[in-house]
Amino acid sequence: MDEGKKRMAVLVGCNYPNTRNELHGCINDVLTMKEVLVKRFGFDLSHVQLLTDAPGSVVLPTGANIKKALGHMIDQAEAGDVLFFHYSGHGTRIPSAKPGHPFRQDEAIVPCDFNLITDLDFRQLVNRLPKGASLTILSDSCHSGGLIDREKEQIGPNAATTNNNPKVPSHSPKAIPFESILQHLASLTNISTSDIGTHFLEFFGSDASLKFRLPPLERDLFESINGDEGILLSGCQANETSADMSPHEGGGRSFGAFSNAVQMVLKEHSGQLSNKQLVMMARDVLQAQGFEQQHPCLYCSDQNAGSTFLWQPEC
Repeated sequence: MDEGKKRMAVLVGCNYPNTRNELHGCINDVLTMKEVLVKRFGFDLSHVQLLTDAPGSVVLPTGANIKKALGHMIDQAEAGDVLFFHYSGHGTRIPSAKPGHPFRQDEAIVPCDFNLITDLDFRQLVNRLPKGASLTILSDSCHSGGLIDREKEQIGPNAATTNNNPKVPSHSPKAIPFESILQHLASLTNISTSDIGTHFLEFFGSDASLKFRLPPLERDLFESINGDEGILLSGCQANETSADMSPHEGGGRSFGAFSNAVQMVLKEHSGQLSNKQLVMMARDVLQAQGFEQQHPCLYCSDQNAGSTFLWQPEC
């Protein structure tokens, strides 16, 4: 793939302030990334959209607003363009209807209004890419492995290593259990059912995930495209959690452990890094810091595993 004509990004940080699910470092993660995109990777600020739930934010990172921003970015894309989505916030797993799914769960991110964006939604977005454009997703959230449905695993559980370090830093997991999401939605809809899809359709309607709007047979139509240009750098495996560090836990700073590890790698290596190199180096950073149960993963085509992260221009 050639270096992009345009470089566009959507950056989403959800701290869920003043709720029992509050995190601390997610907005900092995407603000830091915004600066790096402009200074290192040649992004124009006018092509970087920031969505956070910070006090006073005009456009909140709801499920509908995030999907609208991503859809608009893809609609603007042409061959050779480089698209980037960085999400820092809670993730979750929901019961899977797919037979033979490894964990019998599907992955999703949790926007500030709990209107989940699922692995099927990300598959549909990747399939919409114009030929020759790429979409790199960096998801610093729990259960983020496999967040693009049916994308090929390049670095996953089989590559996991442990150093048996008992000193795991104090942190908050970036996960909201399925049961908590179900209870929250039931309180909004006042419907007595354990079928989460019913709640999503009742409360969010056409803004709900494709996972809940489409019949099971139609969901299977979203196959991966051979050699597609979707690239996922996940903060952890599908069955793991990602860490959020408060100022007390992070030495005065708040950040997501994976986002911070990526920034540390980029700062230490000014030259080009492949997607595979970046994930493996970030994994090494987390291991050295004591995060034994968090293994970043890479999902993409064989070719894109060795491609330069965000097609960084040569110095």
